[in-house]
Amino acid sequence: MRICQVEKPLVSTNRIAGLEHKLLQVVNDGKTKYVAVDPVGCKPGDWVICVGSSAAREAAGSKEYPSDLTIVGIIDYWNEGA
Repeated sequence: MRICQVEKPLVSTNRIAGLEHKLLQVVNDGKTKYVAVDPVGCKPGDWVICVGSSAAREAAGSKEYPSDLTIVGIIDYWNEGA
């Protein structure tokens, strides 16, 4: 798992059938920007917990889902500086 901050939504109208209509978000872990599937409904500025690999596919809804990063939770409180 990794902690990231949501920067903005990513709009992609042309997708493979497996991506369906799931929301995509640009997230940043402090060093790198990533694209994550967002099944929980985040907004820019939210701190989130993301999972990768096979956990990301399962969290997005199916082991066959083509995701390598999925948001699994919005952090209610986190002291970034600590």
